[in-house]
Amino acid sequence: MDTGPKIAQVAALIGDPARANMLSALMDGRTLTASELAYVSGVAPQTASGHLAKLSDAGLLALAKQGRRRYFRLASPHVARVLEGLMVVAQEGPARQRNLWRGGETLRHARTCYDHMAGRIAVVIADRLVQQSFILLDEDGGQLTDAGRSFFDELGVDLRLASKRRVFCRPCLDWSERRPHLAGAVGAAILDHALEHDWVEHVRDSRALVVTPVGVRELATTFGIEGAPPMDGHDGRVGSLSGGRVSAIAVESASPGRR
Repeated sequence: MDTGPKIAQVAALIGDPARANMLSALMDGRTLTASELAYVSGVAPQTASGHLAKLSDAGLLALAKQGRRRYFRLASPHVARVLEGLMVVAQEGPARQRNLWRGGETLRHARTCYDHMAGRIAVVIADRLVQQSFILLDEDGGQLTDAGRSFFDELGVDLRLASKRRVFCRPCLDWSERRPHLAGAVGAAILDHALEHDWVEHVRDSRALVVTPVGVRELATTFGIEGAPPMDGHDGRVGSLSGGRVSAIAVESASPGRR
């Protein structure tokens, strides 16, 4: 009798295109209704209900009820980590077998990865924190140095309030950039700070994040990320100026010896 982990069953659930789209839609940490998930997956509501029941029974989704509405979210950060890992694997392999990036440059530049930030900006933030010896990273996790604690204290990010029930800091391989950004309590705190101080804003019905003019200035001041009016398709400058907001900024990864 097979008493090991039900890897095949879980993989089969995730592998269905409709269910994969549902799970991907929840990767920004939101809760969505069955109707909303039916829409993003391109299936009828009745079909969506069957998919959601299977995902819930397998422990991949958690259900919350409010009145007559049922809201679904990813069951835990572990599920989000599995999904992000699968996205990375899907992009690997010979060039002829790789999926072309179709997520749009705004999504690639800055987006949510469950409860933390991903994309080009997040990767460069991680680089800066490591270069300044504020964080020590390896494949298994991350550690905040004394200088790093002082940096976050001055920034107004109180990491002492981080839950002891979750990983404090770890690298998360970015599936579009193939390099790590920060996850865990530290990564979540950075995203929370960016949202609370209007550095970034959510794009409706998307995981994408819009960098505001305030964000351009503060990211440059705080992390040394150079900001400029975006220009589609040129040197990492993406998006456009719209409604007084900058949809992305130019980022330049510094060499290991550069400060």
